[in-house]
Amino acid sequence: MSRVAVVGAGAWGTALADVLGRNGHDVTLWAREADVVESVNARHENARFLAGATLDPRVRATGDAAAAVRAADLVILAAPSAFLRRVAQQLAAALPPGVPVGVATKGIEEGSLALMGDVVEAELPGHAVVALSGPSFALEVARRQPTAIVSASADDAAAAAFQRALSSDTFRVYTQHDVRGVELGGSLKNVMAVATGISEGLGLGLNARAALITRGLAEMTRLGLALGAEAATFAGLAGMGDLVLTCTGALSRNRAVGVAIGEGRTLDEALAGKETVAEGVVTTRSARALAARTGVEMPIVEATHAILFEGETPARALARLMGRDLKHEQGR
Repeated sequence: MSRVAVVGAGAWGTALADVLGRNGHDVTLWAREADVVESVNARHENARFLAGATLDPRVRATGDAAAAVRAADLVILAAPSAFLRRVAQQLAAALPPGVPVGVATKGIEEGSLALMGDVVEAELPGHAVVALSGPSFALEVARRQPTAIVSASADDAAAAAFQRALSSDTFRVYTQHDVRGVELGGSLKNVMAVATGISEGLGLGLNARAALITRGLAEMTRLGLALGAEAATFAGLAGMGDLVLTCTGALSRNRAVGVAIGEGRTLDEALAGKETVAEGVVTTRSARALAARTGVEMPIVEATHAILFEGETPARALARLMGRDLKHEQGR
């Protein structure tokens, strides 16, 4: 069995650490918060970010990120997108040469507009980078409910290494080579989940939800193709699979933020008191900028940005979406 370090003890990082522990691996989980370290080591629970889930005793937590990775055979990074570059920089000197690095963070970096895998490749040269993505609520994974994700990398051996390490009778991992498509799917679906939540908060019904999911997928695919991704990826687990889950599931943080805004709360009110990050809010800014840079039309992203950051009301944004020029479905 392998020694695996999981860097980032939010809900998703903790759930992945538990999967690895149950598979017999020796797992070190890095947490920034001292109470999380204590909770995992003393009670086999991450009471702050994944309360109620009992973790495998092979999972041990530490507050020292460098120590966590120093002897690792595999490393998974699961820090929020806003901090991933800084975390990778802190690990560079301690990471053993050639160790594959899995990226479980979903997002697009503000400013640089880099995908998370690109961030890690820039900060950790010489390490194969693998994107881990797909429809996966952390709590359901921790409860051993059946889940399927993808392990995507240009390095087939690295993708297969994470596939073998994570796969179990309740957690199935498929390999992929379209890293860009997998990462874009995992990032952009969070924006669509905010939009779908706003629609739900307005009480617009299931027809509107289906339209937003379907047209959201069209926007995601257009941007992906412009950036060199493959269309088929967006029909897979990291595209349509993750999009449907995040837009419809009651455990979706991004959908919940959208619902609150649709019901009349401000963005600050919708985010207040949340321990976990709703990546879709930050990604809305980055996705809009990326669409502008590539010349890709993304009206749902534009409408969501206007509501979140420009003072637009959901009702006016909806009217603009519905009033756009009539088009062919496969066009823009």
